[in-house]
Amino acid sequence: MTRSITILGSTGSIGLNTLDLLGRAEPGAFNVVGLSANKNVDLLAEQAIQFAAKHVAIADATLESQLTAKLSAYDVEVLAGPDGLVELARRSADITMAAIVGAAGLEPTLAAVAQGNTIALANKECLVCAGETFMDAVRRHGTTLLPVDSEHNAIFQVLDTERPEGIRKLILTASGGPFRETSMEALKQVSREDALAHPVWSMGSKISIDSATLMNKGLELIEAAWLFNRPSSEIDVVVHPQSIIHSMVEYVDGSVLSQMGSPDMRTPIAYALAWPSRMATPVEPLNFARIGQMTFFEPDLERFPALRLAREALEAGGEAACVLNAANEVAVEAFLQGRISFLDIARTCEQALDKLAGTAGFSRTPIDMQAVIGADQRARATANEHIVNL
Repeated sequence: MTRSITILGSTGSIGLNTLDLLGRAEPGAFNVVGLSANKNVDLLAEQAIQFAAKHVAIADATLESQLTAKLSAYDVEVLAGPDGLVELARRSADITMAAIVGAAGLEPTLAAVAQGNTIALANKECLVCAGETFMDAVRRHGTTLLPVDSEHNAIFQVLDTERPEGIRKLILTASGGPFRETSMEALKQVSREDALAHPVWSMGSKISIDSATLMNKGLELIEAAWLFNRPSSEIDVVVHPQSIIHSMVEYVDGSVLSQMGSPDMRTPIAYALAWPSRMATPVEPLNFARIGQMTFFEPDLERFPALRLAREALEAGGEAACVLNAANEVAVEAFLQGRISFLDIARTCEQALDKLAGTAGFSRTPIDMQAVIGADQRARATANEHIVNL
């Protein structure tokens, strides 16, 4: 049976890997309904033509006319701006791949959730910024939610959801990024190029920087708590440089189940696309003799305070995780622009949390979308103010 699919964020890393798999799938297995991009008009138009998409959306509304001109000879609806992304998400599709990076993906993903079909979730910020609101919407609309992040996808594959009382803890693995063995003194001099050079995974710039600071693992910690309904105390993080074990579930009888595979995002994407079946991928099979050994370490929270901040935000509840995410997005962009140092990223996040936690407007209760938007805006303003004063 043919499955229709919309990809929110088709020109990014997850989107490109998804289209690679769709191009290799059995003829007629998938039908691309919609595609979206932030600014990459040329690639979005090429994708729309190649996969015969019926709807496309460009987040930057100033580029609408360019996209329309490139697709004028094809029967494609062109949408633009944040509202255009939401409209695209509302177009009927069996599967929506939610792969827009950052808080910008929240509203279109929620619009897709409201259609009640299947969401392949690669945007962790949906759960970081609005975990309770998002999961309530999933339950209310009867939506099937499939995690695409390799760690959460791994847990999903080995988690006994029918007997949750047998689960002791979830164990998220982290590669440790490019600076796992870098001294605190050397971290002060880290360049943009150094931070983008991830030793294992090929990712976009934002996620690469988050991986270097371990903020990515912190955000995944928060995401796991909402996805699998587990408190912070039942979620551990361990550094595993080889990135062969993608995460583990420990059971009360002492058993630990893991999902393993080559570090290639096409594996979790394929699992989400074909679920509850599986589909073939070109991913290189594991050769255990060649791997030789796998190692594990405790994360260093002194050198990588972002992971500590994420756990504190999760335990604080309310708007704290949303504030952390927004401040981090601002700080990462400032680092990529050369305006702040690598260590200033976590400092900016901590300052935003400390400042906003002390204001009357800071919520420690479950929050709705209006509160999420307000917290996001206040955190961005606070982070930008801090960066200007550095």
